[in-house]
Amino acid sequence: MLKPLADRIIVKMLEKEETTKSGIILSSKTEEKSQIAQVLRVGDGIDSEGKKVEMAVKEGDKVILNQYAGTTVKYEDEELIIVRYSEILAVVE
Repeated sequence: MLKPLADRIIVKMLEKEETTKSGIILSSKTEEKSQIAQVLRVGDGIDSEGKKVEMAVKEGDKVILNQYAGTTVKYEDEELIIVRYSEILAVVE
């Protein structure tokens, strides 16, 4: 697995599925990309100035990201996104 550095977090976008009133399932591929992701790994929380940042997310959390957040990487046939802590807008509870 990848290990994020500093204040970076590795997330995987969650598939968004919606069902119409008639029962037709619409996949996320037919619409805009979901902004909800699951946290896979969390960095040690050091910002660019070397100060410790308390990371309010942990592995397994579902989070909402900025629409164009992070850098997309392909690792072991999975598409992952590496984001900075500041690009996370909220934790889904």
